[in-house]
Amino acid sequence: MAAFVKVATTGEVAPGEAKKVDVQGKAIALFNCGGSYHAIDDTCTHRGGPLSEGSVDGDVVTCPWHGAKFRVTTGEVCGPPARAAVSSYRTRVNGSDIEVEV
Repeated sequence: MAAFVKVATTGEVAPGEAKKVDVQGKAIALFNCGGSYHAIDDTCTHRGGPLSEGSVDGDVVTCPWHGAKFRVTTGEVCGPPARAAVSSYRTRVNGSDIEVEV
């Protein structure tokens, strides 16, 4: 059964930035888009690049390895070479804690 798990605090992820978190054996990229937090798989579906290390423009992250683009709010592919989306996870803020549902 899915449950929310604390992964970071709001002070750990600045607006426009990302942070890699490990939750129950999953590498997840956590993004702060203007104070709204979003979480997707950290592994690019093209060649496995770390999305948490990519550049963020609005709600789109660019994989640092080959330039694939993903929407951080849904995990959908926004630009090649990736063809498959990444999983996205519900997030919530509880006080200053950021929680991800896994």
